[in-house]
Amino acid sequence: MFRVTACGESYGKALMIICDGVPPGIELSNESIQEEMDKRRPGTSPIDSPRLETDKVDIVAGIRDGFTTGAPVGLIIYNVDRQDIHVEQYRQVKDLVRPGHAEYTFFVKYGKFADWCGAGRASGRESACRVAGGAVARKILEKEGIQVIAYTKELMDIKMRDDLSFEEKQGKRHNNDIRCPDEDAAEKMFARCLEIKEEGDTAGGIIEIIARGVPAGLGEPVFDKLEADLAKALMSIGAVKGVEIGAGFGLTKMKGSQSNDIPYLEDGKVRFKTNRCGGFLGGISNGEDLVLRIAVKPTATISIDQQTVNMKEMKEATLGAITRRDPTICARINPVAEAMTCITILDHLMMFRGYKNVAKIDNPWDADK
Repeated sequence: MFRVTACGESYGKALMIICDGVPPGIELSNESIQEEMDKRRPGTSPIDSPRLETDKVDIVAGIRDGFTTGAPVGLIIYNVDRQDIHVEQYRQVKDLVRPGHAEYTFFVKYGKFADWCGAGRASGRESACRVAGGAVARKILEKEGIQVIAYTKELMDIKMRDDLSFEEKQGKRHNNDIRCPDEDAAEKMFARCLEIKEEGDTAGGIIEIIARGVPAGLGEPVFDKLEADLAKALMSIGAVKGVEIGAGFGLTKMKGSQSNDIPYLEDGKVRFKTNRCGGFLGGISNGEDLVLRIAVKPTATISIDQQTVNMKEMKEATLGAITRRDPTICARINPVAEAMTCITILDHLMMFRGYKNVAKIDNPWDADK
C-alpha cells in the first residue's frame, strides 16, 4: 500500500524516486528529506569515499503549499558531482570482473548492454533513492509515534557495549564518524578503519536496527510476515549478507526455557520480560521493540592487486583499484537500513489499519495556528 519506485545509475544524469500511497496532509519539504540524505552522502569523513556528492534532493510532485496532496510524491536527485574522467577510468576496465562486485552476474544477465560504469544499477549510489523514500515514510511514522534508529554495533572484531539505553543509542549514534553510540568503541573502530585504509584494504561490520512504538498486530500470517518482509528489504541493500532478528543465532545455544519471552501485565497491557524474539511472534509484531541486525561485507573495491578474468577475451588478468572508495560502508549504510525499515513498517501499518486510518492530522490549512 506504500510503494517506492526508483531508477537511476551510478553515473547517470539523475536518480528519481516516486512514493505512491502517501496520505494527504503530511508536512513535507526538501529540507526534511535533505536531513536524511546528508547522513548517507560521502566526503564528510576520512573513512568515507572522497567523492563530494551533495545528494541535493528536490520534491517535484505531490506537494502543494508544504503538504502532501494524496498524489504520488516525486523526487529527483541530479548527479551533478559526477565527472567524466571517472567514466573513462571505468571504460578501460569494463571487460574485467571486479572481485566482489556485480560485473560478472550483470554480464551474464544483460550481456553487452549491462551498464559497466561505476557498477551502474548495482552501485551503492542507488541507495540514495532508498533514503529519500524512507525519509517520506519516516515523516508519516512520526505521526504514529514510531521511531527507527540504526547504528554500528560491530566493526571487524570491535564491539560496542550492550548496556546502553535506547535513548543513549538514539542520541549518540551520530556523535562520531563511525555512527556508533558507544564512544570508546567508536574511537577504536575509527582507528582500526584508518589502519585498514592505509593497507589499501577495507572493513565490514554489523549494523543494529531498532524500531520503537510499533503496535502489536503488524504482519500477515505465513507468507507476508513482517519479519520476513523486513529481512527481504534489508537483504536487498547492496553489501548486506545476512539478517539476524532478536537473539538470532544465539537462540541455537539456548533451551526453550531460556529462549521464551515471559509475558506479564503492565497497565492492563501484555508486555514481555525479555525480547529474545526481537519483537516478533509468528512473524507478527508483539508491541515490543523490533530488533534486527545486518551483516555488512567489506567494501569490494580495494587498492591491492587481485587476479581476475577478462570476460571479452576470456583470459585471466590482474586488476588494481581504479576508483575512489569507502574504507568501510558501515557508517553510510545506517541511514539506508533505517529507510528500508521505515518503508516496510509503514506498508504493513497501512495493510493493518487501512490507508485512511494512518497518519490522520488536522486540517493542514490550520497548521499555522
